[in-house]
This record gives sequence, structure tokens and C-alpha cells, in this order.
Amino acid sequence: MHRLLLTWLLASLLHATAVSAEFSGVRVAPYLGYEKTVHLTNGNVTAVLCPEVGGRVLEYALNGNNALYLSDGEKKWKPGDRPESSAGRFDIGPELIIPPRPVLWDEAWTTEIIADRHARLTSPDDPSTGVRLVRDFVLDKNTTQLSCTQTIHNISEKPVEWCHWSRTFAVGRGICLIPLTTPSRFPKSYVMYEEGSLINMNPEDPNIRVRDGFLEILGTPRKPKLGMDSYAGLIAYLSPQNLLFVKRFKTYPDRVYNEAAGLTISIWYPDNAMIELEPIGPRERLQPHGQASFTEEWFLTEMPFPQSLEVDLDVIRKAFP
Repeated sequence: MHRLLLTWLLASLLHATAVSAEFSGVRVAPYLGYEKTVHLTNGNVTAVLCPEVGGRVLEYALNGNNALYLSDGEKKWKPGDRPESSAGRFDIGPELIIPPRPVLWDEAWTTEIIADRHARLTSPDDPSTGVRLVRDFVLDKNTTQLSCTQTIHNISEKPVEWCHWSRTFAVGRGICLIPLTTPSRFPKSYVMYEEGSLINMNPEDPNIRVRDGFLEILGTPRKPKLGMDSYAGLIAYLSPQNLLFVKRFKTYPDRVYNEAAGLTISIWYPDNAMIELEPIGPRERLQPHGQASFTEEWFLTEMPFPQSLEVDLDVIRKAFP
């Protein structure tokens, strides 16, 4: 048993060394309790990918400041423990009709190192949804930009209809900013999920307001799950750790969004240590062996957290026009 473990550790070390020698800014190394995480770095920025449970991002950090929320269970995880699923999760939807998919969510994914600062994680085949997911992560050589592309492959013998659904946990208790587009189907430019399956199309909440073309979520709302139909393709989130985390993505006004309320974005803001930032892609109607991709571009910027909760919106607007 000890000889097998030693052989496995030696093989992992040799693989990590070979990867480091062939490509720059990428290596396979332990992180927390995980042994095979993929580290992408360009000096100031680090992204740590987790193929061992669900193909996620465990760290996206600027100068060591991680924008992502890691649960206590995640920090203590070791092989043999139940799967944890905090930090930078990705998924497929729509939420209300997609079946359970523990193969995609909990199981180990395979890893390929593609190029400098570019890794690809691939899921096992999932019989419940009929798909295989492939996620490509590319860290820019000079900036904070992390490109996250999820490709849905239909591995079944019948058509499937799913959509991209990102479910990233960021460090909580910050200010969420979403640029709005007109017209909106919703009187307040957002909806609130009430008890059960009720979706409130005209909610009131003192912690949510519209200012100068942005929807601002300034604190924990009355109900945590919110949805938007903005086609601006941007979520900006300023955390109390003085870090602005931005997600930018394409939207498609002429396509069908198959979430229950036709959402392009969902935000889950509970009264605890995390917030969930959720770009949603359009419906992908895939024939057998078809595929479709959706890309999120992530960015980080150091920015003081205002005690007044008044963010300079011009800074957001100029940085991400």
C-alpha cells in the first residue's frame, strides 16, 4: 500500500514538473487538501482549478487576495471526504427543470494542459442530462483577465435543451452592480423569488435601487434570490476586501432564455459570508453529438470599499464600456 502511494506521488510530481517545463504560467500542485489542482499565474494574478471535485475554480486572486468564497468544509477537505462545492462553480440549467447531476457536480474531471496559462477540464459523461462538459480556462499574460469557456457536448442519441449557468461564490457582504438595458420586462428591472415557486415581478426592497443606469444591491435583500433581464452582459461586484470582481459575457436579445423568468443574470445574496454571481446563457438546442459554448471573462481590480455604499459608477463605466 505504501509503495503504491509512493508511486502515485512520484508520478504526480513528474507530471507537474513536465507541465512546468513545457508551458509557462501553469503547473499542477497541491492546494488545500487537493493534490492535483492546476495553478495558472502571470505574477500578480493566480487562478487555481480543481479537477478533483466538479471542475471548479478554487482561487481567483490579485496579489494574494482571493475574490472567491471558500467554505470551512472546502478548506479542510481531504480525499475520501464528501464532495465540497464552494468557490467558482459552473453548471447548466434551466434551474427548475434540469435533473440532479451529481456526476457533473461532484465527481473528478480530467485535466489537459493546452498552452501557456491555459488548462482544460473535462467532465465524465452524465447520463441524467445526456451531456459532457468541457471547461477551458485561460489567464492573460499581462492582465487580470481570466477567460472561462464552458462547452456543452450532447453525448446522447436524442436532442437536449440546456443553457449555461454560472454559480460563482464570491466573498460576501459587498455591493453588486449591474448595468441595465431598456426595455426591461420587469417594472423594477429585477424579480425576487419569494416562498416556494412564486416569482415577484414588482418587488420592493430598501437594499436594492436603480441609480444612473445601474441596478445596485447594497446589502442582504428581503429574499436572497434575484433575477435580471439586462442585456448589458456585465456583473460588477465590490467586496469588503477592497476588490472589484467583474464578469463580462455576451448576451443574445434575439434568442430564447429558458429560465422561468427569461433571465440573463441571477444573484443570490443571503445573510452570510458569500454571494452568488450567476450569468445565464441562452437556450442551446443541441442535436445528438452537437455542442455549444459560452464564455465569461473575469477581471479583478483593487478598489476601496466605500462606507457610504456610494460606488463611483463612472469608474465601472469607463473600465468596462
